Amino acid sequence: MTLTPGDAAPDFDMPASGGRHVSLSGMRGKAFVLYFYPKADTTGCTKEACAFQEALPQLGGHGVEVIGVSKDP
Repeated sequence: MTLTPGDAAPDFDMPASGGRHVSLSGMRGKAFVLYFYPKADTTGCTKEACAFQEALPQLGGHGVEVIGVSKDP
C-alpha cells in the first residue's frame, strides 16, 4: 500500500506493548501521533523514539497519544 501526504490513514488493528491492541477505530476522536521506524535499537530510530519520549509530557498535556510502529517482533 502506498500513501501520499494528506491521505487518510487506513484502518489498522495491531498488537501493542503490555498485551494491548491499538486500532484506528479505537483511536477515533482522539489526537495521536503515529510514527513508523524500520528497526528497533538503531541510531536513527532511537533518536526518533527519544524525541517522542521527551515530548510525551507536553503532548500528553494536550491529550495526544504517541504510537510507534515497527515490524520488529
